[in-house]
Amino acid sequence: MTVEERGRGSGTDVLIRKVDSRLVALRAGLHGPDLELAEELAARLREMILATTRSSAADRARVRAAVHYFVQRRESRDARLPLRSLAAAQRAVDRAAHQLATPGPTP
Repeated sequence: MTVEERGRGSGTDVLIRKVDSRLVALRAGLHGPDLELAEELAARLREMILATTRSSAADRARVRAAVHYFVQRRESRDARLPLRSLAAAQRAVDRAAHQLATPGPTP
């Protein structure tokens, strides 16, 4: 299979599936404003994933990092470390969106 046959790319599909899977898990336990925030973050991440399909590797890495931040819960054996909140995920998504909107240095 060549790269052109894959269309959007398997990496894009994998990221979208990760976001969707995490959202399904969050829907089971969240209600009200928290669920709305999770839905909003998932929608923004999907948009960013699709918007950067043909972008630079650096831009795709920023989006990938934001997706991983949203998807992964920080589960620790150390009870002193709290689980990652949706507000922290929102900051990561906002940071990635801001970096994508800000043009890089010109040569």
